[in-house]
Amino acid sequence: MPVHATRLSRRMRGGAQAHLLACEDGRFYVTKFLNNPQHRRILANEWAATILLRHLGVAAPEARIIAVDRTFLAAEPEVHFQLGSRRAAVEPGLHFGSLFPGDPDRDAVYDFLPDSLLPSVVNLSHFAGALVFDKWAANSDARQAIFFRGRLREYLDESAHPSQKGFVAQMVDHGYAFDGPHWDFADSPLQGLYFRSLVYRHVRSLEDFEPWLSRARHCPEAVFDEILRTTPPAWVEGEESAWEHLLEKLYRRRDRIEDLLIGTIRARPQSFPEWRR
Repeated sequence: MPVHATRLSRRMRGGAQAHLLACEDGRFYVTKFLNNPQHRRILANEWAATILLRHLGVAAPEARIIAVDRTFLAAEPEVHFQLGSRRAAVEPGLHFGSLFPGDPDRDAVYDFLPDSLLPSVVNLSHFAGALVFDKWAANSDARQAIFFRGRLREYLDESAHPSQKGFVAQMVDHGYAFDGPHWDFADSPLQGLYFRSLVYRHVRSLEDFEPWLSRARHCPEAVFDEILRTTPPAWVEGEESAWEHLLEKLYRRRDRIEDLLIGTIRARPQSFPEWRR
């Protein structure tokens, strides 16, 4: 069920001009709007990526459908797009929301950690899992992530002690999976990499891409059925066949992931200094 937006928290950086919105469930969502400047297709891309990353077991924010109505837009005039010197209105409707980890007025979330802190991220190995996804989905953007201190039981490990905290990484911003609005698989060995090789320091062989590589190879049809069943119709209206065809191609690409990973490692060896050549 959609959750209704209640208040603008702040505008976000990026080409999609997302906004951080407070919602009726008491949580905050980085919201990408249906008529964003990049294309409505990126909402479907984000939705599919969330479901696939959940299947792989790679840490990523929960996704929700965000309902924005005319009453909300009238009360929040700063919810708009800035196109050069011109403002453009956000259309009411159903939009994509990525859960913000906590309260933005109280909890610090970073898109960069210094080298002294990055090794302390509890799930740093998930960057290898994210690369499996990015190669599979032909993400034409660089890998994006956020970092924050959180309770490990809530975000990573249900067996962790309730009070145990640590730095957690979550993979974010998947609008350019499937080459963004082009809905294509334009493979490039340099795409999808995180810009700091420290996150891949443990990668010595294909075994270090497990269990994510095996989960992708054996991803069942039920996962793709879930994507088709739950994608809001407005996000793919008039393009339902193209969306289904894209997911069929993604399903058939499962056996190519290993070759795509090796191609990236060979093209960018400095990002994988411990790789066993």
